[in-house]
Amino acid sequence: MHKKNSVSILKKSSIFVICLLSIAIFAQKRPNVIIIMTDDLGYGDLSCYGATKINTPNIDKLAKQGVRFTDAHSTSATCTPSRYGLMTGQYPWRRKGTGILPGDAALIVPTDKTTLPSLFQKAGYKTGIVGKWHLGLGNELQKNWNGEIKPGPNEVGFDYSYIFPATADRVPTVFVENQHVVALDPNDPIEVDYSNKVGNDPTGKENPELLKMKSSPNHGHNNTIVNGIGRIGYMSGGNKARWTDEEMPMTFLSKANEFIETNKKVPFFLYYALTEPHVPRMPSTMFKGKSSLGYRGDAILQMDWTVGEIMKQLEYQGIANNTIVIFTSDNGPVLDDGYEDGAVTELNGHTPWGSLRGGKYSTFEAGTRVPFIVRGPATIKKGASPALLSQVDLLPSFSKMLNIKLEKDQVTDGEDMLQAMLGKTNKGRTVLIKQGINSLAIRKENWKYIEPSNGPTMNLLTNIEMGNNQQPQLYDLNKDIGEKENLASRYPEITKELAKLLQQIKEQ
Repeated sequence: MHKKNSVSILKKSSIFVICLLSIAIFAQKRPNVIIIMTDDLGYGDLSCYGATKINTPNIDKLAKQGVRFTDAHSTSATCTPSRYGLMTGQYPWRRKGTGILPGDAALIVPTDKTTLPSLFQKAGYKTGIVGKWHLGLGNELQKNWNGEIKPGPNEVGFDYSYIFPATADRVPTVFVENQHVVALDPNDPIEVDYSNKVGNDPTGKENPELLKMKSSPNHGHNNTIVNGIGRIGYMSGGNKARWTDEEMPMTFLSKANEFIETNKKVPFFLYYALTEPHVPRMPSTMFKGKSSLGYRGDAILQMDWTVGEIMKQLEYQGIANNTIVIFTSDNGPVLDDGYEDGAVTELNGHTPWGSLRGGKYSTFEAGTRVPFIVRGPATIKKGASPALLSQVDLLPSFSKMLNIKLEKDQVTDGEDMLQAMLGKTNKGRTVLIKQGINSLAIRKENWKYIEPSNGPTMNLLTNIEMGNNQQPQLYDLNKDIGEKENLASRYPEITKELAKLLQQIKEQ
């Protein structure tokens, strides 16, 4: 009897071990996912998208190994709202307070809904973010930067986070790792204010002789000086914790590679949010002067090199063939966005917007049509794809891939584009809403309608056409990708149809 029980226990133990091994093997078959999000990179900034004045071999290699989309979009022409759309699967204009955030803003991503990282968490993935956040921290505008800073990335689905809070041109210029400022000296507490000067740190306005990069007039980048560069907002303290612009990209790369190595034996999701080529463009010394296009071009070369280093790490760890890498940008390009860095004077014929009209902030195509490359496992069908898709589609697409259903009461504007992302179909969305600073546009197949707006036609500080017009605008993008001919008066029925459809979607 005792012998039979022992055999029975042994059999059950063996079955249990086999089940555990099966689970482990299954886990390894699920692909890792890395989203590389660049900042202010234009549709024409990469050689694989037609650039001739700059060469981006590592990103070109990604494109050759995967699917390069020619009609992919961020939800918005500025960073905070487009990143909100990526995280939530929801058009950002549906929620108030999703405009460009100051560095001390409160968290705007909901903690009680499924987000892109929490979706992967539910599927058993290890999740991490490295790089730019700019979606707010804490519950209030005023916060204690010297203690635990939450809610933030860790509360919306990231197991690990290593970020800077907002943008590189906004204070506080510190790294935050899992809710705490890195290398903070308790005897030198941080104070941040966006209305009034705090402390005795010199400012770009008062002490321009201390700047190693001058601020452009009237852009507001002349407050507290950090690393010889004026920032937006005022900061005191945290002197040992402040990063330098030249070191920042290397620190983020190191942390991203560390996350990959630590989690190579389990499925992982990494959101790697680069700062290039956002201002202030102060690339690492090894890249300065390499592009002949000023510091903006140098920053793009640095960005391309960084992508190459991530791919080398995947190859070295033996997981490149089981990792989906998505490369994209949060919005379109801008040249002079606050600093005299050679982006304008050393452009040398480069066209960051490609054949498109507008740029960052704009409702025209260059505001939201961005590079979008999906490099995946061997099963992916390689080549260029004309499928219309948006970053807001990533949440429902990965929901499909992971077989994790979203809550019934969760409002999502994204669509399942998984087959298009894997190159198995060229069929994308038929309708898409896009957001400029002052107005919305709707795409339906080849037609694009921009709603009337009283906003300025030009952003004089950045020299970008904003796409605003008091009259409705209609463009046939199949024949006029540069949006040169407004067809609203020629096709009044199509104009009315799209205006009505836009209003219906807004009211949903």
